[in-house]
Amino acid sequence: MCPTKKEQQDTDEKKTTQKKKVKELKVLDGKIAQNLSIFLGSHRLPYEEIKKMILEVDEKRLTESMIQNLVKQLPSQDQLNALLELKEEYNDLSEPEQFIVVLSSVTQLKARLNAILFQLQFEEQVNNIKPDIVSVKAACEEVRSSDNFSKLMEIVLLVGNFMNAGSRNAGAYGFNISFLCKLKDTKSSDQKMTLMHFLAEICEEQYPEVIHFTEDLNHVEKASRVSAEVLQKNVEQMGKQIARLQKDIDSFPQSNDNQDKFVEKMTSFITGAREQFEKLTDIHKTMEEDFEELGRYFVFDTKKTSVEEFFGDLSNFKSMFTQSVAENKKRKEAEEKIKKAKLAKEKAEKDRQEKLKKKPIIDINSEGDETGVMDSLMEALQSGAAFRRKRGPRQAANRRGNAMTSVLAKELTGDDAIGQIVTKKPKITTEDKNAPAPMEQGEMLEDILTRSN
Repeated sequence: MCPTKKEQQDTDEKKTTQKKKVKELKVLDGKIAQNLSIFLGSHRLPYEEIKKMILEVDEKRLTESMIQNLVKQLPSQDQLNALLELKEEYNDLSEPEQFIVVLSSVTQLKARLNAILFQLQFEEQVNNIKPDIVSVKAACEEVRSSDNFSKLMEIVLLVGNFMNAGSRNAGAYGFNISFLCKLKDTKSSDQKMTLMHFLAEICEEQYPEVIHFTEDLNHVEKASRVSAEVLQKNVEQMGKQIARLQKDIDSFPQSNDNQDKFVEKMTSFITGAREQFEKLTDIHKTMEEDFEELGRYFVFDTKKTSVEEFFGDLSNFKSMFTQSVAENKKRKEAEEKIKKAKLAKEKAEKDRQEKLKKKPIIDINSEGDETGVMDSLMEALQSGAAFRRKRGPRQAANRRGNAMTSVLAKELTGDDAIGQIVTKKPKITTEDKNAPAPMEQGEMLEDILTRSN
């Protein structure tokens, strides 16, 4: 028999009521309960298993994020005590409250969790602090011992005194390191070069070994990112954590639970952690002494100029100097390219003029290919070569022929000469077969002159 609609609704209401009754919070705040539910959903481990991992300090299964979230979401000690009293009502509690009831049975839960978190984060803290200390120490040593950098400082001082000659700043014995970055602000009259470019050019041409100072200062850039103040706080914070953990271990109550290995493992950890911390503090102290020595060498107050500021100026100067060297090289290449192009253009023009002088005029009446005849003629007229042309052998022969014709005409104008030509006919012998034919009667003088020519 199928249940009626009314019976089905009553059943659903009962289930909903029971569900609400189970999820009803008795002690925890709604936000804390929600965060704990998210935590339990992400790990999905039995509550007793999580408790066992904490008691045994299981470093293989306990992760930094897991303990960090648990410490963050853990309720106050009053709520822990209140939930511990509701142990008998465990089944009526919500899941987050049931989880807290299980953890509340662990003695000094917050102290344990903080100690475990410090243990999981200790190596990371050391790896974050130690490289910064080493970088600053190495940078101090590099700046102090670099001969190329010292030589460069001498050149900067010399250039500065030369430029300030006659002013109140002339004859200076030194300058502030922060002045190095201001070399880029001083420009030439044409605004194309800066004092930084000029300095780089002097070093490149006269002191090429000085340019390699950038290779000597390898740790300056890393040191410029180190805050001495933050570094000091981190070292002090690590010391406080070690001292607190040692105090918790000394005052930790004796446990009868065989699973509880907190004191044993934390005692072993704190011994190694203290040794590393002592070495770290010694290196940090040496770093501070090296920086103070550097301040005395370059004459600046280490209390007013921090590690970050000093090495920041050096790092910026190093980058600017390297960039200026590259820009000088690029500028010289461009100038050389323009110079070569100009020389090539002048040479081409010179070759063209010489070619025009040597190029013969092409006869426009000559047979064969007449391509470019007018162009050659125009070039000859423009250059004047057409008017300086020497007479050829044919023209000289024509002139000689014209002279002979004039003499012959003069002789023929006489009466006797004409009569002789008319009356006498020369004999033609075999030996004179190639002689010209005699003029017959009636021939004109014009024909004779033409034939003579």
